[in-house]
Amino acid sequence: MKISITTLLFLLTFTINTVTVAQELNCRVQVNANQVQGSVTRVFESMESDIRDFVNNKQWTNDEFKSEERIKCNMLITISEKIGTDRYSATIQITSSRPTFNSDYESPILNIKDQNFDFQYLENTPLIFSPDQFRSNLTSVLAYYAYLIIAYDYDTFSLKGGDYYFSIAQQIVNNAQNTASSGWRAFDSDRNRYWIVENILAGNFVPLREALYNYHRLGLDKMYSSVIEGRTSIASSIELIKKVHQTKPNSYAVQIFFQAKADEIINVFSAASPQEKSRMYTVLQSIDPGNINKYNKLKN
Repeated sequence: MKISITTLLFLLTFTINTVTVAQELNCRVQVNANQVQGSVTRVFESMESDIRDFVNNKQWTNDEFKSEERIKCNMLITISEKIGTDRYSATIQITSSRPTFNSDYESPILNIKDQNFDFQYLENTPLIFSPDQFRSNLTSVLAYYAYLIIAYDYDTFSLKGGDYYFSIAQQIVNNAQNTASSGWRAFDSDRNRYWIVENILAGNFVPLREALYNYHRLGLDKMYSSVIEGRTSIASSIELIKKVHQTKPNSYAVQIFFQAKADEIINVFSAASPQEKSRMYTVLQSIDPGNINKYNKLKN
């Protein structure tokens, strides 16, 4: 049987389109260089474009994602200083969210501001990353947070589902131990990249991992059918986090949870009974005093 060239091209195009796999992240990247005086704007536009392509077009896992399943996230890089011809000092803020079942609500998962981000960027130079070695601080930081976003997202859909990707993030930390850039070592700070994965993979933080799953799959995702059942699971999840706080007070991983969740928790319990609100307020004021002004709304 003969097949025309037109038919062959159609079949080839159809096959390619049907096997196309979307990448994992749907990340909005912004580079803000307003604080840097006298620099060429084009460089920062190129930087933003290159970082966006690196984060969104690289395949970080072996899993298949449909376009609508990509994880929604943001990276805001604020350049504070140009410290050399092609070196910059900056901060990077990472946020991510995940959908809730039978709802158009996006639940915040991460809201991290990393104050220690210095890097080299050469326009028209490819951004190269390898999980087995430290190539540059720019790609290592970007890859670290890409894996962190994926790991946290997976943890909300299956119990400890992000283990493998947290481990890759930890490997990136290990590879960076001898770099001059800060944020990678235990002694640099008690609130940095090292401590996020060190905490989350430690045995005494298992209740936090359980809470991430229970809060979302057994809590938020159930609220479409039973608000009371969902809210009860969320309350139980916060009690699990209290166990972590009792063994590791003021840990960074616990703070990260509440940085993203404080406002949502208040909204969840806004329609709860006075007894529920009072019980939740008591727990929250002990494990997350930094947001006590927000939690005061539960007392009214």
